[in-house]
Amino acid sequence: MTGMTDRVGLRTAEDDLLPPADWGRRDPASPGTRAVWAFGLLAALLVLGRMWVAPHVDAGALDAWTTIFVAVCVQALPFLVFGVALSAAITAFVPASLWRRVLPRRPGAAVPVAGAMGAVLPGCECASVPVAGGLMARGVVPAAALTFLLAAPAINPIVLVATAVAFPGQPEMVAGRFAASLLVAVLAGWAWLLLGKGEWIKIPSRPEAHGRAGRLEAFRRAMRHDIVHAGGFLVVGAFGAATINVVVPASWVSAAADNPVVSVLLLAALAVLMSICSEADAFVAASLSQFSTTAKLTFLVVGPMVDLKLIALQTGFFGRRFAVRFVPLTFCLAVGVSVLVGGLLS
Repeated sequence: MTGMTDRVGLRTAEDDLLPPADWGRRDPASPGTRAVWAFGLLAALLVLGRMWVAPHVDAGALDAWTTIFVAVCVQALPFLVFGVALSAAITAFVPASLWRRVLPRRPGAAVPVAGAMGAVLPGCECASVPVAGGLMARGVVPAAALTFLLAAPAINPIVLVATAVAFPGQPEMVAGRFAASLLVAVLAGWAWLLLGKGEWIKIPSRPEAHGRAGRLEAFRRAMRHDIVHAGGFLVVGAFGAATINVVVPASWVSAAADNPVVSVLLLAALAVLMSICSEADAFVAASLSQFSTTAKLTFLVVGPMVDLKLIALQTGFFGRRFAVRFVPLTFCLAVGVSVLVGGLLS
């Protein structure tokens, strides 16, 4: 009996020393396996592209694509960093009680106040997304934060001065852009307040920081997270914008300028696809001399609120369920209000 017990104990000790039966095997869904498959797929696509696509790519078009891609990234990156830093500072250093004192308690009244706050903060649309996320993290009602997100890149002083310079002797373009953009931002905020649901939007959640060291650490972590997160989506948006700019023939744009309805819809679509920073889009709009005032105003209103890089950033920060609802809402409001205001200016 004692010998049997010793043999069982010895077998158990040996089993403990032996590796498990699945030792050396990988789960088919493990990260390492997925990385290998992704690398193989990418290599295959590169080979196929070299065989089938490269012979048909014009060197000039490739140079134009590279120039536009780099320009969008370089133009937007400083504003993105500014927005991320401001968002992290709001999250780490500004107490939530401040926003309760600044904004009205009633969400319906907080929406236009948040829109007016956008007029005093210089920044591109890339900066407004992380700032709006920081506001939500500090307890600001999402409808008010989204109103600020839309208004800040469209009606801030830098954008209005740039518009005045691009359209000399046409103060109605500056006034029209300000009025239409602010109205769209407020209407979108009210619409989200009435129709939006909590499960449609992913509100950034960050822990409360206490003490100087805790706040500095919270600021550092928020900066690191947001700059990596938002930077990736900025690259995706710039990739799409550069591709569209090269693929769409310029002759199509000129041919549609004579039709009032088509010209408005075309410039609205180009504003989304070209993804020009709001500080520079007025000069592009002014160069489109063959288009009507209403069409150019639509371009100026839609661009800072709905473009490829902004859609990518909104999806990354607030989730896909939010983007598929908020983007069409904003686009329809921007086009409709621009046509209305443009008709009054004409």
